[in-house]
Amino acid sequence: MKADDPAAWLFARTTGGIRWGLERTEALLAGADDPHRRFASLHVAGTNGKGSVSALCDSVLRAARPERAAGLYTSPHLIRFPERIRINGRAVDDALLAACEAELRPAIESSGATFFEATTALAFLCFARAGVEIAVVEVGLGGRLDSTNVLDPLVCAVTNVAVDHTEYLGDTVEAIAAEKAGIFKPGVPAITGESAPGTLAVLRARAEDAGAPLTVLDDVAEVDDVRLSLEGTRFRLRSARWGEREVHVPLIGAHQARNAALAAELLGLLPDDVRPSWEDVERGFAAVRWAGRMQVERIRGGTWIFDVAHNPAGVQALCASLDAMTLEQPVILLASVLADKDWAHMLTPLLARSSAAILTVPTSAPDDRKWDVDAVAASLATTIPVRVIPDLPSAVMRAETMAPYGTVLVTGSVHTVGDALEALGIDIG
Repeated sequence: MKADDPAAWLFARTTGGIRWGLERTEALLAGADDPHRRFASLHVAGTNGKGSVSALCDSVLRAARPERAAGLYTSPHLIRFPERIRINGRAVDDALLAACEAELRPAIESSGATFFEATTALAFLCFARAGVEIAVVEVGLGGRLDSTNVLDPLVCAVTNVAVDHTEYLGDTVEAIAAEKAGIFKPGVPAITGESAPGTLAVLRARAEDAGAPLTVLDDVAEVDDVRLSLEGTRFRLRSARWGEREVHVPLIGAHQARNAALAAELLGLLPDDVRPSWEDVERGFAAVRWAGRMQVERIRGGTWIFDVAHNPAGVQALCASLDAMTLEQPVILLASVLADKDWAHMLTPLLARSSAAILTVPTSAPDDRKWDVDAVAASLATTIPVRVIPDLPSAVMRAETMAPYGTVLVTGSVHTVGDALEALGIDIG
């Protein structure tokens, strides 16, 4: 928590952890005259890629009608809380955030709302006060009982389903799929990028039960000829709706090609009066910015790559992207993973692609989730040099000296990337 963060009160006074149910969120919103009823929305769930899809959709909606106020609600933030609530592409103004927080504060205190419940209500109130007409809202966790599920969206998406957060969502992909499909609503068009037959069967069944028309990405679009560079991803899209198109997004990774295809098809499901043209899609894709997701920065002659991969699936996608590009040598890995994550299976492929590694501990990580960095280093079976520098700003400085004209890869968690970006003074708006 940053000392100058306007939402410091929320961190200190709300309930930690997760409490399922929509009742507290609905009560907070009702007390503020239901701000979530004052704007249209797109609702996006999924294990991986939901943030990228949300950012892509937001960028396109802003490109389509620049005069229309558009909102984007995502989590978590990298450096400061206002990043979660974006209006017209920028983090919410501190003054508006403070005013909305003051309005909600009595109800938050009396209800015992969790941090995410309070944050969701705050985002929706900020959107209403700013005159937002349409917002893209990313699910926090799961879907069915997530605070964001109070929305009545125009369209919704489940990007994909993988095993994650098993303590809350279930320990099988099918159980997790059922939770994410909880955002499906009667008559609301839905789309999924999931392709595994068993998981798809669950999503189809839940959509049918909810009365939601479900589109499967692979049934309506094909992605091929994917080319990666440090400038982004190019690919060919063959779409029943959009035709055959050459697409470029300044997001790196074969998975981002699929995310972009899903975003394009999701936008195509919107009603006629808000559906963008293909020209809008192109402009929006070209302008998208999604900090911490294969984010490339040139720093004093070196190339830095920041990626918030925080589970084995995320690392697998990251490594696939790295393998498809030619990186300046040496490659220095600067990593920290939360203690409750599968850090062993995350570090192994990262170390195999690195010349040397620095393991560190971000200050912003919760104390009870910080890994024992010395024990982790001692357990590694690797032939490359591994240094332990617990202080992250010092680790950043050391990484720069080790690869002044090479590549530094910063990854492992949102906290790792956010703290490194802040230490380097990189503005993410």
